[in-house]
Amino acid sequence: MQILTINTTARDACITGDLATADRLLTQEINTDSNDYNSYANRSFVMARKADWDRALDDALKSIKIQPSLMGCISKGIAHCGKRQFQDAMKAFDLAFMFVDTDLNKTRLLLLIKAIALFNANQHEEAILRVQELATTRPNANSLACGIVETYLHVQVGINASDDARHNEAAGHFTAAVNTIAFSSISTIHSKYDIFVVLFGWDLKSLWLTAHQHWCRSLFRAGRLAEAIRSYRHMMDESDEATRASCLDWSTAFKQDCSALHAATGVADLAAKGDDALAAGNYDRAIELYSAAIDLDLATDAVFANRSKARSGKMQWDDALLDAQMVIKLTPSSYVGYQLEHAALHGAQRYDEAIDAFQTMLSKFENAPDTQTRKLRRQYVNPSEAERAIQDTIKALLDEAPHRLLNTFTGRLCDGEGRINAFKTSTEYKELLSSTLMHVNHQMERIKDVVETYFRCVTLSHRWEGKEPLLHDIQDKVVDELNPVGGFVKLQSFCKTARAAGYRWGWIDTCCINQTNNVELQKSLNSMFDWYRTSALTMVYLSDVPPSSKPGALAGSAWNTRGWTLPEFLAPKVIRFYQNDWTPYLDDYSPNHKQSDTIMQELKDATGIDAEALADFSRGRINARKKLQWASTRVTTVQEDIAYSLFGIFGVQISLMYGEKKQKALGRLLEKVVAQSGDISALDWVGQSSEFNSCLPADITSYKALPYIPPSLSEGDIQTSISLLRQTVAVDLALKLYALLDDLKAPRFADCRLHLPCIAFRVTAVTRRPIEHKETCFTYEVKADGLRDLQITTEDRLLQFSRGRPARQSFLLVRPWDRHLLELPDYADDTESVDDFALSGSPGGEGSVDSESSERAMRLIVHLGQPFSAFLLAQQRSGEYKRIASDRDIITQIKDVDSVHGMDVRTLEIM
Repeated sequence: MQILTINTTARDACITGDLATADRLLTQEINTDSNDYNSYANRSFVMARKADWDRALDDALKSIKIQPSLMGCISKGIAHCGKRQFQDAMKAFDLAFMFVDTDLNKTRLLLLIKAIALFNANQHEEAILRVQELATTRPNANSLACGIVETYLHVQVGINASDDARHNEAAGHFTAAVNTIAFSSISTIHSKYDIFVVLFGWDLKSLWLTAHQHWCRSLFRAGRLAEAIRSYRHMMDESDEATRASCLDWSTAFKQDCSALHAATGVADLAAKGDDALAAGNYDRAIELYSAAIDLDLATDAVFANRSKARSGKMQWDDALLDAQMVIKLTPSSYVGYQLEHAALHGAQRYDEAIDAFQTMLSKFENAPDTQTRKLRRQYVNPSEAERAIQDTIKALLDEAPHRLLNTFTGRLCDGEGRINAFKTSTEYKELLSSTLMHVNHQMERIKDVVETYFRCVTLSHRWEGKEPLLHDIQDKVVDELNPVGGFVKLQSFCKTARAAGYRWGWIDTCCINQTNNVELQKSLNSMFDWYRTSALTMVYLSDVPPSSKPGALAGSAWNTRGWTLPEFLAPKVIRFYQNDWTPYLDDYSPNHKQSDTIMQELKDATGIDAEALADFSRGRINARKKLQWASTRVTTVQEDIAYSLFGIFGVQISLMYGEKKQKALGRLLEKVVAQSGDISALDWVGQSSEFNSCLPADITSYKALPYIPPSLSEGDIQTSISLLRQTVAVDLALKLYALLDDLKAPRFADCRLHLPCIAFRVTAVTRRPIEHKETCFTYEVKADGLRDLQITTEDRLLQFSRGRPARQSFLLVRPWDRHLLELPDYADDTESVDDFALSGSPGGEGSVDSESSERAMRLIVHLGQPFSAFLLAQQRSGEYKRIASDRDIITQIKDVDSVHGMDVRTLEIM
């Protein structure tokens, strides 16, 4: 916006700085017309440029006297400022506003002229503040003019500070100047705002370059070398070719000065020192030195490559990528730039692009002209090879995982293929693939960790109640979109809670198993214990425990009475209990309630399961009898499930035969347990015999009573007994008995017949005690060879006989053989096989009888002399035996040591 009225020739003379010519031309105009107020005002401006303030004020006053005008008031204000008559100057500028009407651009320009006049009168801070306030008052209106003025004023103040050696202060002003005006505006400001040139003699053409050069120098002189070099690089990057050419000499001198200063501080070779810093892991220092080399035009592709590495070390991925791309630009045939690009893109989580960069890197290896570089290709794998390694790991994991899981984030059921597809579209997969490309063999452990973390799942333990959603109810549907009624609410809440805990996959037995597919159902029940075992978390939902319950509510929950919930609790390593509003039980937000002493004690009291088994169940550490006792108080809706629910606890598998009834199901289970492990504790029960086999109970409740535990012997007691035995028992007889028992095979089942290794005692008399009233059970006095007399109570009516009145039917009291009495080293674990039952180690083997062997044999005699739990067997017409059930343990003991000599060791077939 023009506010000056001046002839072109005089204007041009003012712009070029030919003030004498401008003075002459304007004087000629005044002489021609003494009432030309504009010429007086213009000549006042020229006099102000010459700092001839008296003549400037005189011409301004004459102009106003002839006719008050905008130019006259401006010239008067400038002249008064020059004479430091600020009050009069402000009055003159205030009067000038009368002539701008409502023109905002003229108003803004007048305010800028007023600020400049104050600045020229050494009112620097006030002048700059006025310009800044003007820029912020109406930031979108003619803001470039404010920027030009502010820049110029900062440059002038900066120059003054530099002249006074106040270099940090100068750097601050030059920084403000370069941040105010952009290089792109240089071409327009000189012509558009030549009023500042005319009035004040400003050099707007070189303003941008002047500001930047002084900026660089002030930082350099302030000792801020790194900043000085960065400012230089900024100036060079922003400049066009013409500007760079115009300051070539200055640029060369500045770079030489910076290099000299680096050398003076012991850094003669910037790149080499950068390499040292990089090797030491001092990434900040390395970046500083490499940047200095680059900014001083001393860079090679190696410098850009190493700065990319340092920036990657600082996780400055975008900057690292720029350097990598510069390396590619400088050496397009080399693999190095693409290697760095892959690293930077991988760090920036731009994995697809990273893999593309990696593939390009491989092609550079393969097409390299030298053999050494081509050999480097062997260190890396193709994406297809990395994908195969990941795929193999996934397959191995999914082979042991449930066939069907809920995606808690999408609410949809997914089979194995669906989970794999979800993984392959995930960020986790892309990151893993990108990182695995480098040295796949070294990444296998990480592949396993990432895959396991992504595919980890949460299992739910709960009670089936009412209508639970089955597979067909949610197949191809979104769980969260289903009508929230009945069991659907539980399902939706399970997904929500698992999702909130950060788990993507969830499994629940209601809808994740196809209950109508017998093959899938069999596989699921066989695998369920392991699924709970390997789950990342098992959530236990207690529908009958209200919010904010007190300790004891868990113990009273019906969840504790169900057959399926026993393995669902014992199997997992991590478990959390939830009340019916899905808040943690007892407000315990710890990650694993198995580590809560309070909750574990409550469960121990409620279930009778010891704390160690509750916290860390292991099949091999606990005998069958104790596990069966835990299950004896539990119930299932489907009667066969009382047996099927125990597959995992015992580590056995039998075919599902729903409809076979619980007695047969339990019989088949126990048959498998005894045959597989050789654990005869499962035969220790009281109650009714099973139709499956008389040595097995008809109902699991027969295990409810605590088993008989013989009195424990201290080591001192054993040694005392051995000393006495050596006086009456020949060592060779003890060794023969030991060898005989050691040779016994494991118990086994065949065609529902139990082949039981045992020590048998012939029953010589059975006499029923008198019946005092009507009873359902009968008590008998029983005598047997080698045993003390005892009483047996049973519902069976036994044939009475004695030595003098023998019976046709033969009866035996037997001690099932327990190999633990041999006190051999125990190598058993969860996978023990009956084939390993009869291990070598008998002291009756080849070689001389050493003291250790005889000691072990005598210890056996001591143990055989202790009370034990026996079975009463009745021989059948076929020659087989049948166990006579008793309503309590049959506890007996050998009469004396002589009874040991004639022990009848054999394997009986029991039906």
